[in-house]
Amino acid sequence: MSRTNFDTLLEAGCHFGHLKRKWNPAMAPYIFMERNGIHIIDLNKTVAKIDEAAEALKQIAKSGKKVLFVATKKQA
Repeated sequence: MSRTNFDTLLEAGCHFGHLKRKWNPAMAPYIFMERNGIHIIDLNKTVAKIDEAAEALKQIAKSGKKVLFVATKKQA
């Protein structure tokens, strides 16, 4: 499986967050800046967290456990 990198996330538009007025304060460490009322997500931190999640999933799969992915959006 290919690793996710900064450029791939940028091209996919993953840096666009929610409107500033609809944000969750728990996301503050992952917000890079605000532009035109929209939060811009820090993609460097996103890449690090994706790698961390991939490693955790790998360990779960190695132990023989099952993983269920649930998406609530049609785009996912």
